[in-house]
Formats: sequence, C-alpha cells, structure tokens
Amino acid sequence: MKKLLLILVAAFGIAGAHAAGGDSIAWDKAPNKTNDLPALQNGAKLFANYCLNCHSAAFMRYNRLTDIGLSEQQIKDNLLFGDAKVGDTMKAAIDPKDAKEWFGANPPDLTLIARSRSGHGGTGADYLYTYLRTYYRDDEKPTGWNNLAFPNVGMPHALWELQGEREPVFGTVKSHGLDVKVFQGWKQVSAGAMTPQQYDAAVGDLVGFLQWMGEPTQNTRVRVGVWVLLFLGIFTVIAWRLNAAFWKNVK
Repeated sequence: MKKLLLILVAAFGIAGAHAAGGDSIAWDKAPNKTNDLPALQNGAKLFANYCLNCHSAAFMRYNRLTDIGLSEQQIKDNLLFGDAKVGDTMKAAIDPKDAKEWFGANPPDLTLIARSRSGHGGTGADYLYTYLRTYYRDDEKPTGWNNLAFPNVGMPHALWELQGEREPVFGTVKSHGLDVKVFQGWKQVSAGAMTPQQYDAAVGDLVGFLQWMGEPTQNTRVRVGVWVLLFLGIFTVIAWRLNAAFWKNVK
C-alpha cells in the first residue's frame, strides 16, 4: 500500500511539473469592452478581415451589427465581401473540404466561442485574449506556428503581420527533483505593423466583439436585472411598512 502511495505521489508530481513546463500557462485577464462601441466596431472589422476567411459565425447576421452603432451602408462598404448581402449570416469564404485538407479539420464556428471556452483558468474571453497573444514560430509544425495556450494548435497565426514574430523565453527551475522549463516572457524576433501595446488593444477589441456576438443582449439583460432588483428592494420596504401599519392595532 505504501509503495502504491509513493507511485501516485510521484505521478502527480511529474504531471504538475509537466503542466508548469509550458504545456499550459495562466490566462491573462481580458479587458471588458462589450459596452465600448468604437472597440466593438474595430473588433467587427478585425473579425471580418482576419477571421471570416476561415471561420463562420453562422448564428449572426451582418445587419445585427447595427446594434453596435454601424449603419447598413457602413456594413456593406466595409464588412461584406463577394456576393454577401447585409441580411445574410456571417459565413466563411473557405470551402469546408479544402479546410479539412489544409488544417486537418473544418475551422469551428465562432458565434459562441467566447461562451464555450471558459474554464478553471478564467472566462472564455480570458482564454481567447491569451490564445491570440501567445503564438510563436515553430518550424516543426506543419503550419510553422505553435501556441502556448493551445499547444500543437492546427490553426496558423492569422494576425502575425500585425504582431510580428516572437519566441517564448523559458527558464529552468527545480520541481520535485526535476528540471522544469518555466515560461518567463517573450523575445521579439521581427516587428509587426503594430506595437505590442497596439496589438494587445486590437486583440482586446476582437475578443470584445466575440463576447458581444455570443450574447448581443447581455448588456441589456444586466441593465434590466439591476432595475428589477432595485424595484424589488423598494417594493419590499413598502410591503414591510404596509404590513406593520395593518397589524399595529391587532392584538
């Protein structure tokens, strides 16, 4: 029995060290931009230009983007490609068969991606914000890219021209008697069209748009919920005072 316990302790120690060694990293906190209309508009532009080539948002229509302050004419002029119409759903231009051949699987629909990726590390927005900022060059991978938040990812870095090329920097620490690699930061290999600060802000806009797209009415729901709670609080006080007034002469 004692030998079995020692084996289990060693196994869990190795597993913990393996996780600390770069197969997973802590998720960064995503900025909340679901109430920032200019940020959502910029996120919609980034989504249409960099994501919609391969990923669909089949449960979202272009004309719903009027909810974030865009006119239908702006949508037609800036976000529609090919023969798409403003009332159409946001479908990817790529052929599913080609996508499966190139990437090994058809890229997932992104309508609800921000709601479906939450986990013990944070919200779905936190995961996406971290994922889009932790790509690095890896010549051993078919796409030439890898990702710290999603090791062995099949998707190439669609935003690399904006971010440039980086490589992760690791240090070595002792964990349970083993040498373990620990992520320490990034080294910029080549500059992109944006500075690191601008790129982080752009990714925040894109993630904010993905959050909004997953539930366009979420801000309205929150506002209505606050007013409902205030009404119930006030009504509770009124009911309590009426009850006291009604029963004060009753023995």
